[in-house]
Amino acid sequence: MTHRLGIAQLTLMETPPPELISIAAEAGADCVGIRMIPVLPDTPFYPLMTDARLMRETLRRIADTGVQVFDIEIVRIEPETDIASFTPFFEAGARLGAKAILVAAYDPEPVRLADTYARFCDAAAPYGLTADLEFMPWTAVPDVRTAVALLTQVDRPNAGILVDPIHFDRSGSTLADLAAIRPDWLHYWQLCDAPAAQPTDLADMLHQARAERLRPGQGGLDLAALIRAMPAHLPVSLEVPEAALSQRVTARARGVSMVREARAFLSDHATQPF
Repeated sequence: MTHRLGIAQLTLMETPPPELISIAAEAGADCVGIRMIPVLPDTPFYPLMTDARLMRETLRRIADTGVQVFDIEIVRIEPETDIASFTPFFEAGARLGAKAILVAAYDPEPVRLADTYARFCDAAAPYGLTADLEFMPWTAVPDVRTAVALLTQVDRPNAGILVDPIHFDRSGSTLADLAAIRPDWLHYWQLCDAPAAQPTDLADMLHQARAERLRPGQGGLDLAALIRAMPAHLPVSLEVPEAALSQRVTARARGVSMVREARAFLSDHATQPF
């Protein structure tokens, strides 16, 4: 069985969606993720909801290459989140053929967070989109256990949990925690590596996660155990920002080499032949 392998937008953040799709095709990847909403006001994104020319070119590259858009991002669930405002985002995602939305929890009030997330799931469902909650140590859902508790409470058929190795490790989550995730809550997962030594403060943790990760096999995370634990049929999204390397190596060269290295790594550590 061959994993469906994709390139997350953060991996090649400087690359607009049409070019990202072309790079993915050259690399032999199956899909991509597109960041259509910024993480923070001053961070890059590609607003296909409002940029008609960019949407047309993205759809053309999809048709030309066969590379699909799997996930769109990133939705921050915050105290003031207005669900109705996401309608253009859902519509654009459906037009792209996307299957999943990456969601992050930034509301510290648990009851309100659960209510907003449930309503977001309900709003996304008619567009054929799942709402996959990525636990991250600095958010209101910092680890697997908290994510499982929230999804149990919310109880929506299109809710999901997104596992990212760097957050899995930095949050202190365990394989036993991972086993508590219902199979129908897993729609895809991300792949990266990082130094075994954890950052000593939040600023370093954020910088490493957002700008300087390592390719699978280059770091000290126990990726072999995680690969064995995750269902083999799930799509895998490579999320490996290399900010320093991007100053001297093109996005195309980084993307092509990374996909090929990741396929070899997954093959070497799979529980069944690839």
